[in-house]
Amino acid sequence: MKKVLRVYGGVLRLVRLLPADTRPYYAKYARENFVNYREVDVSETPLEELYQRAYNHSLWVLKKYSIDESAANKMKEICFE
Repeated sequence: MKKVLRVYGGVLRLVRLLPADTRPYYAKYARENFVNYREVDVSETPLEELYQRAYNHSLWVLKKYSIDESAANKMKEICFE
């Protein structure tokens, strides 16, 4: 559970790098996803896969807003430790 909270915190830190008018949308999106993932059956979808999805989606959003992907290095460390 601690790692999940660290990943969520990492996503929220990345949201702060986005343009101000997009932050509320992506913060809400992240919150809803993490709440929904609480109910995921780990035997069907391993947590590592969910961490991979969170990281990949974060990279996609950063690229969409032309933010250097190196901003996600800390998140990469958390997701793949």
